[in-house]
Amino acid sequence: MRRGGTLEFSAQDSNRSLQPINLNLAKVRRVLIYRLGSLGDTVGAVPAMHVVARAFPSAKRHLLTNIPVHAKAPAAFAILDGSGLVDGYISYPVGTRVSLSLLRLWWRIVRFRPQVLVYLTTSQRGEAAIKRDCLLFSLCGIRRIVGLPVGDLADNRFDVQSDLWETEASRLLRCVSPLGAVDVEDLRNWDLRLSDSELSRSREVLKPSGGGPFIACGPGTKMPSKDWGQEKWQELLTKLSVEFPRHALILIGAKDDQAVSSFASSGWKGPVVNLCGQLTPRESAAVIMRAELFLGPDSGPMHLAAAYGVPCAIAFAAIDRRGRWFPVGRQHRLIYHNVECSNCRIEACVEKKKICINSISVDEMYEAAMGAWNNGQNSKAQQPA
Repeated sequence: MRRGGTLEFSAQDSNRSLQPINLNLAKVRRVLIYRLGSLGDTVGAVPAMHVVARAFPSAKRHLLTNIPVHAKAPAAFAILDGSGLVDGYISYPVGTRVSLSLLRLWWRIVRFRPQVLVYLTTSQRGEAAIKRDCLLFSLCGIRRIVGLPVGDLADNRFDVQSDLWETEASRLLRCVSPLGAVDVEDLRNWDLRLSDSELSRSREVLKPSGGGPFIACGPGTKMPSKDWGQEKWQELLTKLSVEFPRHALILIGAKDDQAVSSFASSGWKGPVVNLCGQLTPRESAAVIMRAELFLGPDSGPMHLAAAYGVPCAIAFAAIDRRGRWFPVGRQHRLIYHNVECSNCRIEACVEKKKICINSISVDEMYEAAMGAWNNGQNSKAQQPA
């Protein structure tokens, strides 16, 4: 199987190696993009979706994606709707083996009649799951797949010099490289194409902050293993407010994050605006992009901030490989402690009591916040007037 190639297969030989074929992009009128996940997963795939949109500008591009059940995990359409990167959505029932649900999915895909499928799943999808996917798509009449994670594309690369694993965004760009190459560091490839109404909404909700500079913070997380603790966030923000007496503090997150955000911000000396649960993900991006600094755990809002060049100071839980979910850009300060159980992939750590993220001190995050903020200010000073 060719690495990152365009492949053709049939249900009869779905267990055999798929053979590369040539693809005339100009003749493609319907493209199905396969990507599962929620906010952070979707934002990480945006550069690859820009590649797909440029390769098939005249085609209808539908996204096959799951509808997350967690209240803090927005569905992909809440992030992509209005971006122009996709035109429609097909719901993928994750984990189901119910015949009726699979039959409905089969019919929705068949009715769309995709000529090409762009496969943008994570590197942990697994060979068995990939084979099941290929069988399903072949039964739907799809004969061409771009980005199947096989061979070198099946895993993130490790860079010895930086001691970091390749980001998922970079790996996905390798997967779609037959469609075009882009620079993952170029923020134009992360653009969500926010609308005038979304930008206007951000200006409206920021009025209580007084119109001055502000720091954005999203202390909440849907994953217990990534929770740094509201007491630590409160101590950090109280300490930072001394350094930024004229800055407002804007809290970002889901409705369930209102309480932890209120507690964390209780020591802030300047204006505080708690927007948790009041904004769509795209409106949140429109707010965060105006911040001088973003603070939080590894989360979707972190990726939104990085996508618009906002420096981030992040308390990372070591539940995944170091670097795999790091935000785009070099202006950030990211605290990640390697421990004996790193890369555990555990969503709720009980046995080890979250030793990775709990070992991150308030002083470390304070230094990270000041360093990231200074990086952002230096970057602004170097920009042409």
